[in-house]
Amino acid sequence: MAQPRYIAARAVPYDGPTQPDFDFLSKKLWEADDYCWENDLNTDVGIFIDLGMNSGFFRCWVIGYEDGKVRLRGLVSHGSGKENWLPTGTRQYSNDKGSLLSSLGKYKTGASYQGMYGLAYKLYGMNPSNSNAYSRAIVMHAHRSIPDIESTKALFQSWGCPAVSPGFLKRIQALIDKSEKPLLVWIFDSTRE
Repeated sequence: MAQPRYIAARAVPYDGPTQPDFDFLSKKLWEADDYCWENDLNTDVGIFIDLGMNSGFFRCWVIGYEDGKVRLRGLVSHGSGKENWLPTGTRQYSNDKGSLLSSLGKYKTGASYQGMYGLAYKLYGMNPSNSNAYSRAIVMHAHRSIPDIESTKALFQSWGCPAVSPGFLKRIQALIDKSEKPLLVWIFDSTRE
């Protein structure tokens, strides 16, 4: 089950870069393509999330492996932790239960279910940095507080789940549900690599 509480959006002086580093993203794409072939995941598209970026701007992308084109893009939340607000300079990540923080690493999508916020997809951590994702109930779900348009305001923060807008989840749902294999969801922070 997803967490019951979210920290509201607010104006902050700096919440990270507003545009992706396309060279960095391109390297991730190449690595992800190989990873998907080696781990029996969907080799058509993957979901890439850069939590180092400004949360009010698009930082979640569905990208095709063959052509490198962005198919979909949207806003996505990151975990607030117990401090209730994490600006870029102090963002933290954890795999610990009860941390209320996001976990970096590669995930694969699991079964869908109806949770507290409606449709949600289970996520399975594929790295030591996110191996507790399933037991922590870290899932991809929608939240009505997330818009479909960018804003200079930093997005509200979750308790660790990569939450997206209802409209964006519907578009992602079409890709996940028609795929015979799990999709890769790679959550990273480009400001830390």
